[in-house]
Amino acid sequence: RSIQYFEHPAGDYKKIFETVEELNEPLPATVTGRIPSFIRGSLLRLGPGLFEVGSEPFYHLFDGQALMHKFDFSNGQVTYFRRFIKTDAYVRAITEKRVVITEFGTCAYPDPCKNIFSRFFSYFKGVEVTDNCLVNVYPIGEDFYAVTETNFITKVNVDTLETLKKVDMCDYVNINGVTAHPQIERDGTVYNIGNCMGKGATLAYNIVKIPPTQKDKSDPIEKSKVVVQFPSAERFKPSYVHSFGMTENYFVFVETPVKINLLKFLGAWAIRGSNYMDCFESDEEKGTWIHIAKKDPGEYIDYKFRAAAMGLFHHINAYEDSGFVVFDLCTWKGFEFVYNYLWLANLRENWDEVKKNAMIAPQPEVRRFVIPLDPYRQGKNLISLPYTTATATMREDGTIWLEPEVLFSGPRQAFEFPQINYKMNNGRNYTYAYALGLNHFIPDRICKLNVRTKETWVWQEPDSYPSEPLFVQNPDGVDEDDGVLLTIVVCPGAQRPTYCLILNAKDLSEIARAEVDVLSPVTFHGMYKP
Repeated sequence: RSIQYFEHPAGDYKKIFETVEELNEPLPATVTGRIPSFIRGSLLRLGPGLFEVGSEPFYHLFDGQALMHKFDFSNGQVTYFRRFIKTDAYVRAITEKRVVITEFGTCAYPDPCKNIFSRFFSYFKGVEVTDNCLVNVYPIGEDFYAVTETNFITKVNVDTLETLKKVDMCDYVNINGVTAHPQIERDGTVYNIGNCMGKGATLAYNIVKIPPTQKDKSDPIEKSKVVVQFPSAERFKPSYVHSFGMTENYFVFVETPVKINLLKFLGAWAIRGSNYMDCFESDEEKGTWIHIAKKDPGEYIDYKFRAAAMGLFHHINAYEDSGFVVFDLCTWKGFEFVYNYLWLANLRENWDEVKKNAMIAPQPEVRRFVIPLDPYRQGKNLISLPYTTATATMREDGTIWLEPEVLFSGPRQAFEFPQINYKMNNGRNYTYAYALGLNHFIPDRICKLNVRTKETWVWQEPDSYPSEPLFVQNPDGVDEDDGVLLTIVVCPGAQRPTYCLILNAKDLSEIARAEVDVLSPVTFHGMYKP
């Protein structure tokens, strides 16, 4: 059935970009429908909750201070709780009533109360990197960490939402930062990727492995190690990396044309007020470079895969099939950085303006790429899987050009923040992906995609703004989509404006909702903890 695209002329989506207060204790939720008996645990979500400090605003979607949300389910009863994470960035901002640590798109200026000499010297203390962990939360061993994309991760107590400690990954591995999208194996091993200094003062990317819970109860992070290194297409300009793919035996790393200009980064910070966003630039020539490496033992495979320029934040899944690696991506066409469209001022515009801004932005598309593990026939299509139109062709210069199969494409309608039945199918051949539908960058529906047949399903309601859907398997189920989706929906006009929605993953029909009478801002990623 064709998707009906909603219009939002009332503009109440602006409410999901507004500051809220944390709660002192959990609020009981009003339940409609019946909570499935196997949902016993917590839905944990992260996003920005404080969008200004005193009179100083944060400017970008990824700048607001980290707020952790939790819906608790037990015996059909539901409560909602939220606390700010007491990061250095947050605590110092609250204490000094100003932006103290530079965020993604907001720079911190020197303390106006200090005299010119102390201001001058504070410039040379080096940049303080933010620990504002507003993007995701995931387990390492027995512990849980709230994360962003810098070298700092923050250990949290997921029962009380208390902040426990700030951890610097640089103390353990050669890495400048790690993504908020680790790949976690069934035994609890965590893999992640980040920029690093490679050999001979060039930039590279390291994959880091953190082992599962240790027998002697020691911290697994202390046993972190680099398992493989990917080279950088450009010496001093690593690409921005947000996630990576993993199959049973391989890592997939997509190096996009969005580069971090490190010289700008280091220079600009030392001299004048500047932020992370100022340091990105697009390479219009190089297109996209795709890399693979063996997982165990870690070994870079030096094939030169190339594809057209695209933006990429989220890998959906990847798997091996008959000598090929298949990987599905949520892409954005072209070389322009999509984050340029996520300034809060743009997202808070009236609907006509929001649409106008999205008109000139990159277009979203779900794409399937296929890599041949043994690419040795020049000029001919190397992909012989019967079910895909994706191709790979060896060119005269030895590079292998990849063309994707399109799995979903709708004008300014993104299938984003993708999720799968991770436990059953991560790194394996699969059929279903679930996602948050962005309508001109405004989240207004939940989508399901059959990646084999391209069939889609949609849940949406007027003036309702959902978040990334998390899949929870029915323990008695055998099918890949036998389970439910959990999402937090904000409906600003409603009497109870925030609710946790439980959908049947088979057809996106509503099973239950648990409503609370507080407004909640946007959340990015999270997890279900049984």
